This record gives sequence, structure tokens and C-alpha cells, in this order.
Amino acid sequence: MIRRLFNTVLEGAVQSPSEGLFYPSPFTKSDTSNFGWLSSVTPCFPVNASNIRIISEPYQFYETLLHYCESASRRITLVSLYLGTGDLENQLVKALTANKQFQDKKLIINVLLDYTRGSRNRNNSRTALQPLLQDNETNCTISLYHTPVLRGLLKKYMPNRYNELIGLQHMKLYIFDDTLIISGANLSNDYFTNRQDRYYLIEDKKLTDFYSGLVHKVQSFSLRMDKNNNLSLSTDWNCAPYEGNKQDFIEKAADRVESYLEEYKQEQNMHSIHDCDTYIFPTFQMGQLGVEQDSYITEKVLGEAPVGSKLRIATGYFNLTSQYMSTLIHDCQADCEILMAHPKANGFLGAKGLAGGIPYAYSLIAEKFRRQCEKNKQQHRIYLLEYLRDGWTYHGKGLWYYPPKSKYPCLTMVGSPNFGDRSVTKDLETQLVIVSENPQLRKQMHEESERLYGRGLIADTKREVPLWVNTFVSLFRSYF
Repeated sequence: MIRRLFNTVLEGAVQSPSEGLFYPSPFTKSDTSNFGWLSSVTPCFPVNASNIRIISEPYQFYETLLHYCESASRRITLVSLYLGTGDLENQLVKALTANKQFQDKKLIINVLLDYTRGSRNRNNSRTALQPLLQDNETNCTISLYHTPVLRGLLKKYMPNRYNELIGLQHMKLYIFDDTLIISGANLSNDYFTNRQDRYYLIEDKKLTDFYSGLVHKVQSFSLRMDKNNNLSLSTDWNCAPYEGNKQDFIEKAADRVESYLEEYKQEQNMHSIHDCDTYIFPTFQMGQLGVEQDSYITEKVLGEAPVGSKLRIATGYFNLTSQYMSTLIHDCQADCEILMAHPKANGFLGAKGLAGGIPYAYSLIAEKFRRQCEKNKQQHRIYLLEYLRDGWTYHGKGLWYYPPKSKYPCLTMVGSPNFGDRSVTKDLETQLVIVSENPQLRKQMHEESERLYGRGLIADTKREVPLWVNTFVSLFRSYF
């Protein structure tokens, strides 16, 4: 269904060809009216700008998580690649366990992680979370998504860490009652201290209800953990992701997600015009399941940016898909500032084995893109920057769209995708497209981008790269 959601804009209304329905555009101002098509692709949530808070520092992100783990009263949903095993992570688990509403069996806790990353090493995410199930298994569900591509000989012989290349649960969202925190940050010590990311806190019941339901759908075809750290299929699911007919699993899982998104879109968007100044559009990408909503939206935002506008694009790892690169060079007419991690701010710096060459690989890819820009005479409007902060690594991603003649952006995208082949074809991803007509929020969005880009240096992509990295990039670019 999602793959069929292309749009037609007619006189301020948006038509969904798959259903023959018309959705009224929520936008009235000239610099936002071009984004009315979003409601034909994904649910639209009207939100007051005062209900959105931008968190800027990792320690604030952690303190906010800890506060809500202690104080939430009805539901907590944690969705991440993994949970670390250090002191800060253990404090989060202790806060959840000690939450009085959880002890009184009034608070429901749901956790969704990736199977391969969450199972790495003897002490891992599963062992860190076990106390929750041992204390109150009735009110806690811990699920691990397992890609359907990791099976057979690959599953049997591919070692830990390398098996994570095949496909991951990569969404990062954290729900506490009616509050959502969406980010690219995992639940791990570095992300709480000196690894820079982006974090948006949004208070809205309809949006949190939507994401809670979506997480339940993914949990239904994930592996469920019990208090003894054993894994099994959910009670309403009868095909394992790693055995049996792979296509059968993919089609059933995709149908659950796509049906949910389509039903929610129709219900939400027919009544999406409210007296609000800001609208939020959740996007999803699950390439191995055939859900390609986020890449379609990203491609359209990039490709339709007009002359005089500005795009700021951020990625922790510079590995844009060939399609995104082509769109930026040939279709996009905006001035583009692309921020990536400096090799010294790359989380793979100093890693053992092949992973240690990844920072060089990103520099090599960036250099090839720079040459393409020069070849097509686009270097005057496409600039590459590298984030560098002493003692820090960089993991922020997303984009900001500045309309022509505007000092502040009217649109930002924030979430888990890195705009690379992994995000598009292998991993489970989600982000929010936030379109605002509120001057104060737009100013805050600009200040957020300024904080990040203020640490950006003009990229020096002409670095000496080990010869083997060239071969590595040619063979494995889509895996990192």
C-alpha cells in the first residue's frame, strides 16, 4: 500500500490515488503550502508548537529519560537499537523497576530492540533488562526484531557484530504516557555523555497512541523474551523470521505495518485541519519488508527544493544513496550544506579490524561526491562540512528546509535514518517531518541547526586513504 502512495495536488487538496480520497491541505502560508502533499503519504498530526521542546545536549537527553522512567504512570515504550550495560543504563532499568505504578501493576512497559545487537556478548541488552521481567512479567514485554534475511548458513556461521550488517531494528523513539522523544540516539553511555545527536520531545496523545500501536505491530512479528532470557514467537504469529518461507514472513509482516499505516492515515487525515500552527508527519522505512515511505518523502523534499531556498542535511555517516546524490546534483535547486562527522568525531575511529577503516571510507565517499558536484558545476551551492568537537563523537542526522528569503526553517526531519543504503534497504527506520508556521518554533529549529553547524569545518575530503579501503567501499558500501 505505502509503495502506491504517490500524490496529486489539486486546488489546495491532496488526492490519494489508491483510495480515490481527497485530503484537505493543512497549510495556508506560502512557504509551507508546497508540503500539502505529505498528508497523502502518511498520517498528519496537528500539534501546538508549545508542545514541542528541542533538547540540545546528551546529558539533558539522559536526565529527561531518567525522569520519565521514574514518573510515568500508564505506559512506557522504549525503542532502540540496543541498551548498554554500564552504570547509566543500569540506573534507567532500576528507575523502571522501582516505578511505583509498575510495582502496583498499573504501568505497562514495552521494549523493542534489535536481536543481533541486543544479544551481542555475554552481558548484553537482554541480561540488562532481565530484572524487569523477573520483577513483573505481567506488565512488561521485551521484544527483539530479527531480520528475515539472517537465516540458514548466514545465521549459523556469521559471527556476532558482523551479523549486524545484514539488517537491524534501527528506530529510536521513547514514549512516556503521552510524551514522545524521537531521536537518533541509542540507550547507551556515549549517547548520554559525549556523543552528539538530536532530540525532540513532543507532548501529544494522538501521536503517542499512533506510535505505540505501530510498535505493537512490529513486536508482533519479533521475538519475545521471557524472564529466563528465552526467546519465542508472539502468540498471534506463526512464522519465524529465520526459518521457513522467507517471503511468507516478509509479506505477512509488511501487511501488518502497511495496513496499520493506511488505516491510520485515512482516519487521521480526513480531520487533520485544526487551529494549530504545526503539523507532524511520521515516516517509516523498512526496506527488507518493502515499506519505502521515508525514502519517497525524503527524495521529494530534496528534489523539489526551489531556487533561493536552503537545505541543511546532517548525517553521522556520509554515505548518501546514489539516488539522493543524483537528486541533490541534478534536481535540487537549493543551496545545500551537508554536515557529517569529522574522522576524529566518528564512532568507528580506532575500532578493531575492518571497522577501523570506516572513517576513511566515509571520507572517500564524500570525496567522490565532491568530484561529482564539480563535474556538474554544482560546487557553488553544495558544501560539505565536518563536525568536530574535542573529545566528542557525532551522530546527528536529519534536515532543515529554509524557504526562499526566510531566515528560519519551516520544516525539519528528525529521527533515525542516515540517508544511506542501510537506512533505505536494510534497517527499520522512522523519523518525523515537522512543518511549522510558528515563528518561535522555527527560530528554535534554526538555533538547533546553528549549534550543530557552528562546529562544522569545511570538509577536507582529500585525505590519504589506505588502498584496501577503496576495495572495501566498492564491495560493502551498502552495509555501513
